[in-house]
Amino acid sequence: MPKAARKPKTPTSRWRSRIVGEGTVAPSELVPNPHNWRSHPSVQRAALTGVLDEVGWVQRVIINQRTGRVVDGHLRVELARKHNEPDVPVLYVDLDEREEALVLATLDPVAALAEADREALAALLEDVHTGDEALLQLIERLAIQSGVIEPDLPEELWDGMPEFRNEPGAARSLHVHFQTDESVAEFAQLVGLPITDKTKYVWFPPKERERAIDKVWVSEP
Repeated sequence: MPKAARKPKTPTSRWRSRIVGEGTVAPSELVPNPHNWRSHPSVQRAALTGVLDEVGWVQRVIINQRTGRVVDGHLRVELARKHNEPDVPVLYVDLDEREEALVLATLDPVAALAEADREALAALLEDVHTGDEALLQLIERLAIQSGVIEPDLPEELWDGMPEFRNEPGAARSLHVHFQTDESVAEFAQLVGLPITDKTKYVWFPPKERERAIDKVWVSEP
């Protein structure tokens, strides 16, 4: 009698799925995480608003079902409230408080560890078009930081300007420590220079103090 064929074993996943649901929720009902450590400057708010206005929702806010708190997406929730959006797309996960803290602390920093492939980014940006000023500034900053384009400054500002030539500095400098005020006075008399509470350094022999206003631009011959 032929043996029955064995069913192939279902491979076990190394990583558990902690996702337990999805839905839409009014932003007023979402609870910010009291341990959220990220602050959002105005430039980020403007850029994210530009993306949401131009494209819409492409990423869901993550909510821990056990605690009811936001794990990721605080700024999106805040902007949704500000602009009177009726609902926010959410993804529910099931985490205990220790796991929630770990995700909250590492989700953004892990993503920030990624490095830019300059050629791939340059090719991508060729296809990116937007009329939003905040997004244009964000894209330009990204391109500069990734080496795709060179910054306009300081080369353009200094183009055609003559070279500023500094005079030689001190041949040697050293710190002198005094135990008493009398020692300070004795040293001042010895070198023939006034030393007050505001004195930071002295030249010996005495040197006339240069003023920035007296410096001049000189061109190379």
